[in-house]
Amino acid sequence: MKAFKLEKKSKIESGFKAPDQYFESFSGNIMQNLPKSEPKLVSIFQKRKSFFMIAAAILIIAMLIPILHNTTDNTELDNATLENYLSIQSNINQYDLMRGLDFEDINNINTTAVLEDKTIEDMLASNPDLEQLLNE
Repeated sequence: MKAFKLEKKSKIESGFKAPDQYFESFSGNIMQNLPKSEPKLVSIFQKRKSFFMIAAAILIIAMLIPILHNTTDNTELDNATLENYLSIQSNINQYDLMRGLDFEDINNINTTAVLEDKTIEDMLASNPDLEQLLNE
């Protein structure tokens, strides 16, 4: 391989050159090209436009009040939806549910149901799956 010597080779000159006295007269040329008159300022708060803007804002707010009112009322869950959710979730067991309840909730759930003997006999006679009832 031949040795490459940078000093002996001819160098390529750049194709871009600045004109003579360009940077000295640059700011003067820019100032000459600026417009002489200042643009007319238009006020935002004109009486007619501000009246229509206020009326439009009141109309939009009046239309949004019923929509916002209806969306905030539907936050309660009904019992059927809650039971369906808990029955579908197979990884939740009775111990998980008990950990979420405090003492007052357990006392509210604790109710005494008085069943007569005849009601129990009728239930056992009408249900053929006696083993499942006994296991529950």
